[in-house]
Amino acid sequence: MRRTARLLTGTALAAAAAGLASAPAYAAGTGTLEVFPSSVVPGSQVTVNTAVCGDKGSATGDAGAVGAGTFTLAPSAHEGDAIGQFRVPPSAQPGTYEIVAKCAEGGRQVTGDLVVTLSAAPAQVQPRGSVKTGVGGALGPGSAQTTAGVAALAVAAAGGTWLLHRRARGDGF
Repeated sequence: MRRTARLLTGTALAAAAAGLASAPAYAAGTGTLEVFPSSVVPGSQVTVNTAVCGDKGSATGDAGAVGAGTFTLAPSAHEGDAIGQFRVPPSAQPGTYEIVAKCAEGGRQVTGDLVVTLSAAPAQVQPRGSVKTGVGGALGPGSAQTTAGVAALAVAAAGGTWLLHRRARGDGF
């Protein structure tokens, strides 16, 4: 029993040590190039940032795929990220383009995607017209319909008053 416990403990320690030894190598290879906004129209300015290059790291960006050429990512106070900007040329065609940044120290490379569209996101459309609640609204459907509705109510009120008046006089109905 004691021998089995030692064997299991030794195996668990070996696995943990192997996991710890490989963690820095795995973490060093990860990272992203964040692209803001990720979807643009030709002529727009794009900002990219990455934390892969370290707190004081800089990088060279490449937006040649979209036709913008190279740009610099400089260290910033924003969470230690390296940040850079470029402008999408007005001649850019719709599609998804890979933007690349390569760290000045260590040569690590990260990529991000930029989507170019021909039209900007649709503007939010404000609702128009009246709400069909049966009560009416301040922004009625139109002056002709409002006038017709008021006239119908006036005729109904006049007719109801006339019928009640006849009934009270005893003329019958």
